[in-house]
Amino acid sequence: MRKLLIAALVALPLAALAATPKTVTLDVKNMTCELCPITVKKSLEKVSGVSAVEVDFDKKTATVTYDPDKIQPEALSRATTNAGYPSSVQK
Repeated sequence: MRKLLIAALVALPLAALAATPKTVTLDVKNMTCELCPITVKKSLEKVSGVSAVEVDFDKKTATVTYDPDKIQPEALSRATTNAGYPSSVQK
């Protein structure tokens, strides 16, 4: 029990230094079938620093929650583009 408490106290300052997650919405092109959102989601989930992805087939968007210390929105667009679905940050 004591080791667990010490480990928690040591880890606490590291968590306090972590950047606040950000969310961005991407406009995604080429999503034409029901399987496309699955591919887009998987391509974004593979990017280090991404914590959540929601893809809306009807709106042709992907909403991504990410750690701005590890990744920038441009890299998210590259990930979908490399998977065959060019995207841009929604303004």
